[in-house]
Amino acid sequence: MKYVSIIIFCVLFNLFFVNISCTEESPEKHSETESCGCASSRDSKLSAKEQQCSSGIDGEKDCGSNSADKYLEENQNLENKGDNQWANTVLIKGGKFKMGTDKPVFVADGEGPARQVIIDDFYLEAYEVSNKNFEEFVEKTGHITEAEKFGDSFVLDSLLSEEVKKTISQAVAAAPWWLPVKGADWRHPEGIDSNIEERMDHPVIHVSWNDAVAYCKWKGMRLPTEAEWEYACKSGLQDRLFPWGNKQMPQNKHYMNIWQGTFPTNNTEEDGYISTAPVTAFPSTHFGLKNIVGNVWEWTEDWWNTQHSAEDQRNPKGPKSGKDKVKKGGSYMCHKSYCYRFRCAARSQNTPDTSAGNVGFRCAASKV
Repeated sequence: MKYVSIIIFCVLFNLFFVNISCTEESPEKHSETESCGCASSRDSKLSAKEQQCSSGIDGEKDCGSNSADKYLEENQNLENKGDNQWANTVLIKGGKFKMGTDKPVFVADGEGPARQVIIDDFYLEAYEVSNKNFEEFVEKTGHITEAEKFGDSFVLDSLLSEEVKKTISQAVAAAPWWLPVKGADWRHPEGIDSNIEERMDHPVIHVSWNDAVAYCKWKGMRLPTEAEWEYACKSGLQDRLFPWGNKQMPQNKHYMNIWQGTFPTNNTEEDGYISTAPVTAFPSTHFGLKNIVGNVWEWTEDWWNTQHSAEDQRNPKGPKSGKDKVKKGGSYMCHKSYCYRFRCAARSQNTPDTSAGNVGFRCAASKV
């Protein structure tokens, strides 16, 4: 009888903990085969690196007094103040914060470990660089983007016309919906039969890291470091998933432009957008920033590295050289079940000459 009781106890114990492991989301477990295609570079159209995309944790707690209600109420009226050089640049007061996370969703991305980082004051554009902004730059400098030089750029297949689809002869092996489209560039986001006439206030896309650096230099600015970008995203606080807290949709409201529905076959557009949104859309952060997560990925200054020291740092700038550059923030193509990279600590990478229909940027400066 004693042994029977022990056996019954062990069976019940095992069932109980198996049930827990099946119902709780583990941030370190993810698909090894699915890829959103976002890190596909110009030299990897047929053999893209596998991106480890899967569902991750969904925080259920807002951070301290910075509730989503307060976030929405205090920042919904931020307006574009004009077209001069510094009109839309905000001061980001420096401080100490927790960069990275000890609960990585994509371990291979180098999301961890969490480390204490001190950031000095810096300036950051409140909005992603728009088509209107970039058009002025091109008109005054004659800049030709790398997408225009190469003659193609990556586009999501569901955004393409049937005529353009007929011209496609190759795709990213790990992400067949992610296509190198001839004639796709910042003026023609979905190929030669598209334009930006009704999207001048949307973020410029199909710009490489090199293009972004050229624009920021023209403005007397630079790209933000990854640490600066993440500090701004977390609103200078110690640890949070999103700029407003840990809930993806507080009070069932949309705070960012990401994918709704089933990726990549059906975007229900519940946030109002099937691709990019205006740079002024959605609530601002406590620092006065729009679309710091979602909408388009944003280039940062840093070279890509996945090995980070857990020691305290001040104004880290990443390695001195590398192959890929870091991009942050996720895009309208991100869905929690597939590419949960619209968290502040999430990160991805591309080569400096790669462009895509979901990558843009904003500029920073140490002083103005």
